[in-house]
Amino acid sequence: MAIYHFSAKVISRANGSSAVASAAYRSASELHDERLGRNHDFSNKAGVVHSEVRLPEGAPARLNDRACLWNEVEAGEKRKDAQLAREVEFSIPRELDQKQGIQLARDFVEKAFVKRGMVADLNVHWDIGKDGSPKPHAHVMLSMREVGPDGFGQKVREWNSNALLKEWREAWADHVNERLAALDIGARIDHRTLEAQGIELEPQHKIGPAGSRRLDRGEDADRADDHVRIARENGEKIIARPEIALDAITRQQATFTRRDLAQFAFRHSDGKDQFDQVMSAVRSAPELVALGKDGRGEDRFTSQDMIDTEQRLECAADRLANRVGHGLPAMEQSLRSTAGSEGLVLGSQQEAALAHITGDKDIAIVVGYAGTGKSAMLGVARDEWERAGYQVRGAALSGIAAEGLEGGSGIASRTIASMEYQWDHGRELLGPRDVLVIDEAGMIGTRQMERVLSAAERAGAKVVLVGDAEQLQAIEAGAAFRALAERHGAAEISEVRRQHEGWQRDATRALATGRTGEAVHAYAEHGMVQAADTRDEARAELVDQWDAQRSADPDKTRIILTHTNAEVRDLNLAARDRLRGAGELGDDVRVAAERGPREFASGDRIMFLKNERGLGVKNGSLGKVERVSPDSMAVRLDDGRSVAFDLKDYAHVDHGYAATIHKSQGVTVDQAHVLATPGMDRHSAYVALSRHRDGVQLHYGRDDFTDQRELVRTLARERAKDMASDYPRDRDMEVRDFAKRRGLSGEIRLSDAPERQGVEFLGPRRGSSRQMGEDPRTISRGGGEGKAAAERQPRRGMFDGLKLSAEPAKGATRPQERAFVRAVERTSRSAEAVLQAHASGRPVLEHQKVALERATQALDQIRPGASRDLSAAVQRDPALLRQAAAGRSGPMMDVMAQEARVRADPNLRADRFVERWQGLSAERDRLYRAGDMAGREKAGQQMAGMAKSLERDPQMEAILRGRIRELGLEIGMNRARDMSGGELGRQLTHDLGIGRDRGLSR
Repeated sequence: MAIYHFSAKVISRANGSSAVASAAYRSASELHDERLGRNHDFSNKAGVVHSEVRLPEGAPARLNDRACLWNEVEAGEKRKDAQLAREVEFSIPRELDQKQGIQLARDFVEKAFVKRGMVADLNVHWDIGKDGSPKPHAHVMLSMREVGPDGFGQKVREWNSNALLKEWREAWADHVNERLAALDIGARIDHRTLEAQGIELEPQHKIGPAGSRRLDRGEDADRADDHVRIARENGEKIIARPEIALDAITRQQATFTRRDLAQFAFRHSDGKDQFDQVMSAVRSAPELVALGKDGRGEDRFTSQDMIDTEQRLECAADRLANRVGHGLPAMEQSLRSTAGSEGLVLGSQQEAALAHITGDKDIAIVVGYAGTGKSAMLGVARDEWERAGYQVRGAALSGIAAEGLEGGSGIASRTIASMEYQWDHGRELLGPRDVLVIDEAGMIGTRQMERVLSAAERAGAKVVLVGDAEQLQAIEAGAAFRALAERHGAAEISEVRRQHEGWQRDATRALATGRTGEAVHAYAEHGMVQAADTRDEARAELVDQWDAQRSADPDKTRIILTHTNAEVRDLNLAARDRLRGAGELGDDVRVAAERGPREFASGDRIMFLKNERGLGVKNGSLGKVERVSPDSMAVRLDDGRSVAFDLKDYAHVDHGYAATIHKSQGVTVDQAHVLATPGMDRHSAYVALSRHRDGVQLHYGRDDFTDQRELVRTLARERAKDMASDYPRDRDMEVRDFAKRRGLSGEIRLSDAPERQGVEFLGPRRGSSRQMGEDPRTISRGGGEGKAAAERQPRRGMFDGLKLSAEPAKGATRPQERAFVRAVERTSRSAEAVLQAHASGRPVLEHQKVALERATQALDQIRPGASRDLSAAVQRDPALLRQAAAGRSGPMMDVMAQEARVRADPNLRADRFVERWQGLSAERDRLYRAGDMAGREKAGQQMAGMAKSLERDPQMEAILRGRIRELGLEIGMNRARDMSGGELGRQLTHDLGIGRDRGLSR
């Protein structure tokens, strides 16, 4: 299983360690320790499958000998608390075989440590766990002093920095994910903490085999004990709240497989027994939704939260589509004036898109290929909207895309994250005179898209989504833009205008339509695809061409693109060396940047890595350094503005010659240079090869791709994200699958009619289902007496003719109301799970009881008595529960509101009592005439229960004393008014007995 682990520590004499002994243990060898005068023999240690010492350029060859290396390190350190070496440990994905895992580790060590000047002692361990599964990992001991031909020199303090460790951690994740992608393995790792990912679990410490052995021997092993404790506590959290696992799994993917679930459970549990419990809890969770099989025949699942989010997104978009009010008059005059005054001529597709987005509907979608002039069209629309009195706002996922939107259309733009931040603090809220334009919308995940569209719908604003679902996919889960375009339609712009030459425009269209090979071959035929023997050579050739074009055409804009941050850093340094060699940079100044120490000089290209409104920069903004000191910097941005800042306040800067492909979507330059690596796919290839106007140079190494055919095969890989709604839901299949996943035998019988007679909640208000004397045991899912009873008695009564809205209840837009809606839906899902268990004829599982009890408690905490209202609503119309469980809670909340009014008003309760009493009385007489004595007896028992319930409701009883004739009592009004508390109920019960006797004597 691909898990992320990367840690570093210092081997120091202060804690009694020896560098020689440490090296001997990690390499499973025998080494002589000259300082201590003894041998350290660990040659019997198992599991070490690869061991080597790697030296940086210029280091003496003698250090290749492990004993010589670490004895020389020991000899060079005189202090009794000396720091001898740094050890880095990282996990290797289990999906790789030993050869692949060793190569993965070797490549990373060379790039991250050796090229930086460190001596690296690499040992790959392939231990086998108790369960028989491999636990591959690597130990790397690193020197802490610079090394030259004569040996070790001064210690390098910056190698101790936290910023460098952070850089290594991120680089390892990039390195692994790129290799997994190259091998077409679907697993990925994430270097971020669980807290940063929003996952409510505690991160585990890594323990090695030595710690495991000490634990097995019963010896004190604090780190191992802590590791086991965290795993056990995480497992307990998931068992108690399985939605934690579902939320974590669906952070970056809307659907998942059984394998995905098993991998997550294995990582967050202690031993097989708890693993089985975690798997059972998650598979039995009411929040788990089975979707059916995907194109490869694998079962796919999602969470109810993801279903709910997609449905809220769908509803918000539908309401926007059904609402009008921001339309503009015909655009012909505007187009003529624009063409005349500015020389801007829109193509026919741009004109059609312009008419589409300025139409009446409050949502409009434009699907445009890369470089089709979407921004120019939006600029014309902005003029017209502002002329009509609307305020136009722009947003995009990334800062550089927001800058592109603003620069191309004149729409003041910002990142969606910063926009949401302002909204959360009650600032810069949308209003009914706003038009919100969102560019590069294909990169936005479902959850974020839902929040934005729902906010716009509530505010009465108009939303215009512009993007291309074939470019870079959303980092978060889902494919919201594609789904919305399919549901509501879109104006399409396929006429590429960015590239100057026709064959390049054809290549962009080929990339946009999945014909990646055709595009690559076209560029190869024009000499724009370059192969080298290795990636290092390809990188050098790319920088050569970049430098030559820069010198020949200094006024043209250009960018270097690649897939990972580690490659970006190498390309930045190589490009900067060329400027240094040409004398175009001032004196280097060492700066403590957020990503670690960097050398900057006047004339350097710089990229800003964090939004900072005070400076007017965004994540991805580019500029040129005008002045730099260790404490401050002045930069002229590419848009012509100058900014100056103190590095103690803002240090999120790096060199800006190269950027990741993800940062480049929305960028247009004259010339682009692309280094292809195995982590790319057709979406990233489409973006990388369509940024230019004049030309693009694509470079690759034959150590990554043996030939152009393999290059094309990699760049053409399809990795489009899916939506839960892509899978048609068969509700009957879900019910059966629900029982199957829980190990319940037997087949669920589904009734022809959807209704169920009631549900008894297992929370603190479990008696609520007896309200109005109804029997809570009448839970039925089909067949038998329950179904017959459902056919015999009226279902709606006083609610006949009530029109239930499919919309959420009015006022549900306020935060407390949204919380109430979520609580209703959660309680409905939990109750639905209980009914599913009843339907299978099996006991309700304990965690299902706990889930329902907690959901009920939360519901009543938000609105006291709400669980009783929900129970009463379900008893009157069982189909409401299924709708609310699926996220369509509007009808349920309408009926719950009516139940709350009945609960609060004794007159309404009396009306309902009389109506039901009369209905049951008539039904009882009909059953008698039909000869159904058992049915007649059951109706009488229900009436007796109603009569008994009057003892608990003296207010309603007092009102009913004035309506005795409607209840069929044969007593005078004066006597009824003189009745004491509870006497009316006893009289009704007595009258039932008289009626029964009379009937039998007829």
